[in-house]
Amino acid sequence: MKHVAVLMGGWSSERPVSLSTGNSCADALEAEGYRVTRVDVDRNVSATLADLKPDVAFNGLHGPHGEDGTIQGILEYLDIPYTHSGVMASALAMDKERAKTVARRAGIPVAEAKVMHRLEAAEKHVMKPPYVVKPVNEGSSFGVLIVCEDRSTPPQELYSDEWPYGDTVMVERFIHGRELTCAVMGDVALGVTEITAADGGWYDYDAKYAEGGSTHVLPAEILPNIYQKIQTLSLKAHEAIGCRGVSRSDFRLDDRVNGTGELIWLEVNTQPGMTPTSLLPELAQHAGHTFGDLLSWMVEDASCQR
Repeated sequence: MKHVAVLMGGWSSERPVSLSTGNSCADALEAEGYRVTRVDVDRNVSATLADLKPDVAFNGLHGPHGEDGTIQGILEYLDIPYTHSGVMASALAMDKERAKTVARRAGIPVAEAKVMHRLEAAEKHVMKPPYVVKPVNEGSSFGVLIVCEDRSTPPQELYSDEWPYGDTVMVERFIHGRELTCAVMGDVALGVTEITAADGGWYDYDAKYAEGGSTHVLPAEILPNIYQKIQTLSLKAHEAIGCRGVSRSDFRLDDRVNGTGELIWLEVNTQPGMTPTSLLPELAQHAGHTFGDLLSWMVEDASCQR
């Protein structure tokens, strides 16, 4: 019986999401027959794991320190096999600017963007609205601001001394249309889901994680060639960035009447949420994998030097 340490919590903005992910995964792994220890990660995690000596670390962390290569480096140092992507891919995917550069060079369509200090983005429009302002190293839509066509000034929240998401932001052209996502499991692209926020707005934190916050249409009702293209691009992004285990790529498709028709890759998530409302478990289920099957596969896939 393998001893699995499920890492969760941490101290990033995404701590509540991680606790939900971690506890869901721990429950399911116990049901699959694994010996599970739940580890609420703090800054003494290295000593905790050294004492615990698990066979595998299941990484249920989200955000900085959990999916940016930091915890992965600790696990490499301790020689504990772990799930998801390794140090380099995790750090690269978390940096939106560099991930976009790698994706573009791999032939993946991305939106025009500029990276700058948040005060510069607050001073004047640095590109014609509509556009999106986002922290370069956050997830779960934390700190994301959408600037509509009719807005005369940039987001003044960026001036605040209480802005918690770092001084470097990305300003990216807003892509109209539909929100789509596709997961990769190993070397296989799963299905494509369309996501619609229940309030008719954009897919923000509440839409992602609140019960009933969004509607998931799986399989997405789009043209077959577009569906297949999203799968191809998701696998290409997974491979170009060097991901391992599971990942999930997000897209926008402007197929409105008189729209541009463009399909744009937004980002790859190396630590997809595993909460009851999360997309990856649904996509795996659609492909014939129960939640327990998915987690067992991830545990057996775990390794170092990923």
